[in-house]
Amino acid sequence: MTKARMDGLYLVLLGAVIFLLAGFALENAAPISSADYRVMYYSARCVLEHCDPYNVSQLQRIYRAEGGETPFDTPITKLNETQYIYPPPAFSITVPFAVLSFWPAHLLWLAITAMSFILASVLMWDVGGQYGPVLAGALVCLTLANSELFLILGNPAGIAISFCVIAIWCILRERFVVAGVLCLAISLMLKPHDAGLVWLFLVLAGGAYRRRALLAVAAAAALSIPSILWITHIAPHWIQELSANLTANSAPGGLSDPGPQSMAAHGIGMLISLQAVGSLFRDSPGFYNPMSYMVCGVLLFLWILKTLRTRFSPAMAWFALAPIAALSMLPIYHRIYDARLLLLTIPACAMLWAEGGAIAWLAFILTSVGILVTGGIPWAILLRVIGNLHLPSQLLIAAQIAPVPLTLLALSIFYLWAYVRRMRPEVSTAIVDSQAN
Repeated sequence: MTKARMDGLYLVLLGAVIFLLAGFALENAAPISSADYRVMYYSARCVLEHCDPYNVSQLQRIYRAEGGETPFDTPITKLNETQYIYPPPAFSITVPFAVLSFWPAHLLWLAITAMSFILASVLMWDVGGQYGPVLAGALVCLTLANSELFLILGNPAGIAISFCVIAIWCILRERFVVAGVLCLAISLMLKPHDAGLVWLFLVLAGGAYRRRALLAVAAAAALSIPSILWITHIAPHWIQELSANLTANSAPGGLSDPGPQSMAAHGIGMLISLQAVGSLFRDSPGFYNPMSYMVCGVLLFLWILKTLRTRFSPAMAWFALAPIAALSMLPIYHRIYDARLLLLTIPACAMLWAEGGAIAWLAFILTSVGILVTGGIPWAILLRVIGNLHLPSQLLIAAQIAPVPLTLLALSIFYLWAYVRRMRPEVSTAIVDSQAN
């Protein structure tokens, strides 16, 4: 191992230490331990008790009976706990944890989250380190050091994103392919809106990639069927109830409302979809939803067109994945921790860095800013700074809402441009591969 790769690895290890120490310290200090995981756990307990997890009153009863309520519960926490919004396939993952009591179950969940996210980060350094080991190590360190929300909240995004990144490494590297297919299946079951475009890339790339994408869907379906049948038996109206919960959750002023009146729009758990920016101009779903779909649709169309016309090598595949890592966050509901999918931009950034020039610096700056503004601790600091500026109310709301989605949009456009400009993939891929060797 060269000195540069050793230095890069030290940076990765430093990031992992910060992630673990800060994450578990803040989780232990939080008034409500693993608030998002509590939702997953007690809804799964509800299923084990043969009651309807999508029914607000029945889920509240389980919270009280199982001791899930705490004196620190806020109105936001109570709403989050009673409006269960995950589809039935998630129960195939969460019910085995719910067999245990809460504390061992939540510690096991956090341990799997931490280990899988560190592994996913190391694998992205493994790829990027072939081109810029210190740069890739620095970006991975920055990502790990700003991902404490995974351990503070216990949101399933931690496992879903980690497994998605692990899966794509396994599939592109042709190593542990079966494990990669299973990881992708689990990611799709937990957070299909996080892993969906990554899966679409594999389908569009064709050949062995497509076969493995279809195998992942088949595995997800096979694992999901028992929970779907179970939920249908104990909650025959779950589709209508889930729809009602989603509607209530995204209603004006609700937890998932992207507009300025949202209960959760301005904190570190903020919504980062492009609808949030559109709501600053007109706080109406009839305006900001079509606006978001149109902007993201154009970018996605260009990406699909390029992908269909490209003959892939693993190196070119990383350039295809970089724009959708950011773009996945923008069309529909995502929160700030979902943006850890930006791990997938690190290999492409390292390849551009190896090529040198102004583009290399632009890739580094944009990727670093993207990782920073989607991190919990930097954003908490930024929110405090913004709050102390005494800005007019409209400007204050814009400063709280707009930076993250606009940064992600800039990242999407930049990496899409970097991807499209490789007009002769057989030449550009050969150049990048030769630099790797």
